[in-house]
Amino acid sequence: MKLKRIHHIAVICSDYQKSKDFYVRVLGLTPVQEVFRKERNSYKLDLAVDGLYQIELFSFPDPPVRPSYPEAAGLRHIAFEVENMEEAVRDLTRHDVTVEEIRIDSLTGKKFTFFADPDGLPIELYER
Repeated sequence: MKLKRIHHIAVICSDYQKSKDFYVRVLGLTPVQEVFRKERNSYKLDLAVDGLYQIELFSFPDPPVRPSYPEAAGLRHIAFEVENMEEAVRDLTRHDVTVEEIRIDSLTGKKFTFFADPDGLPIELYER
């Protein structure tokens, strides 16, 4: 088997409209397709990230809360690459998103930081 790249990342949210607004308006992802799956009472919104990757945003009735602090086993976070860390942080704070202090990766010397989506999912920004 030869894996080529990540095809998509699926995110389940507790408040679909709030999360849709966050991922589209605040993060600037582009909606590709939105469907309501009646049999599951669930929305699915496909989002493009600079035309390269895709986030699938799902709503389900009463999803269980994902443990995050202390860290839980499983997927740790989503990371997005940015050109300018300070500009990205300013954009987020203009939308009242709390962003951690910018840090430097000791292995690469690159800037990175974390913030959370409306459900507390950790999201990392990593400077190119």
